[in-house]
Amino acid sequence: MRNRQQWRRRPCYCQDPEGAECGRDGGGHRRSKKGSPLFFWEMQRLLERGCRMEKEYREEDGDLLVDAMFGVGLSRELSPRDQELIRRLNAMKKEVWAVDVPSGVCASTGKIYGEALKAQVTVTFQAEKPGLFLFPGKQYAGEILCRDIGISLDGVQEKDACFLLEQEEYRQLLPLRKEDSHKGTYGKILLIAGSRGMAGAAYLSGQAAYMSGAGMVRIYTPAENRVILQTLLPQAMVSEYESFDRNQLLELLDWADAVTIGPGMGTGADADQILETVLKESGLPCVIDADGLNLLAQRKLKRKQFLGRAVILTPHIGEMSRLLQCPAERWKEERIEVLREFVRDYQVTCILKDARTLVADERRMALNLTGNQSVAKAGSGDILSGILTALLAQGMDPWEAGALGVWLHGRAADLAREQKGSYSVLEKDFLESLGRVWKEEEER
Repeated sequence: MRNRQQWRRRPCYCQDPEGAECGRDGGGHRRSKKGSPLFFWEMQRLLERGCRMEKEYREEDGDLLVDAMFGVGLSRELSPRDQELIRRLNAMKKEVWAVDVPSGVCASTGKIYGEALKAQVTVTFQAEKPGLFLFPGKQYAGEILCRDIGISLDGVQEKDACFLLEQEEYRQLLPLRKEDSHKGTYGKILLIAGSRGMAGAAYLSGQAAYMSGAGMVRIYTPAENRVILQTLLPQAMVSEYESFDRNQLLELLDWADAVTIGPGMGTGADADQILETVLKESGLPCVIDADGLNLLAQRKLKRKQFLGRAVILTPHIGEMSRLLQCPAERWKEERIEVLREFVRDYQVTCILKDARTLVADERRMALNLTGNQSVAKAGSGDILSGILTALLAQGMDPWEAGALGVWLHGRAADLAREQKGSYSVLEKDFLESLGRVWKEEEER
């Protein structure tokens, strides 16, 4: 343990006074009057090493608190007595090392059961617990160390797990960039984005798509945006519309290899007809983002309506709440299980955006740990949609595109914050950092 020579070595084990009196069961094993095993031999070993057995903890008793009050199975609100104890311990400002998960934190969701002990280090066993990374639990976990204690994970099925991918695993997902290739090799994207006064979303998404390897990008947008977009992104093709034109849209869909619909598009009648046509008439790999999600919410999702299609939805918690008419609080508290149920019912890949983003399809789920608060600004989601569509256009599986795209997006945010700090990152800084991330990964 770090800096242990600085601590006063006066070990003290605190036993719940309600369970301190002991008897023996029929087999001669020590048990409390409540009936739970006390593992007396372990306590005896501590006493032999100079540990005192006390009924309560005093502030002068040592410099390090080892938190082993509750295990990973905690699923209830703590009692008033336990909450008061945790408040007192937190007020002491001691160094705290938590065993497996800080007391009061739900290991699966990060929910706080009334109060939680704030640890500087959490030593968790065999596999990291999602609640150590999801907020608010992350704020109590401190540094997370995972230690192998010999528990087999062989029986855990992939569809029931939540994965943390390593950087090397993300690198292995990068689409191949061949020397003998041309712009058609890397896919043609139809970007249905922007509305009157909202050209920026189309630009950011299109620029991110090009920076993520797409060969060609065509933006389908209202006529007012043409000059702005051709000035900001001259390599992109622009197809304009004054009102919904079904034949024009079908021609564009026939040209494309992948489509994004939603960034800055608005939720008017024309936008709704465009979305309906894309969903009914096209089998292209598709990213539905922003206003595309809001339009889906107005239409009400139908189970399995995306069956057989490569579709990525990119909602944040609020958009997801509207999509399923489910309270946002439920999504926050039960996000892993509710998301698993959602992707199974609707046959999609879903990127549930939050301070910690989850990427799931019916077989796999990954928790992304890159990214930071600097991207809590308008436009960052448009950049993500461009990255995702570029990966789909290059032939990637939707879940792999989602996992890689979210990781790249977050890594770019981390580099941008290093340069500008979390307050001052603008979308242009984000895009510059995205280029650096791609270069880093290509050259490793």
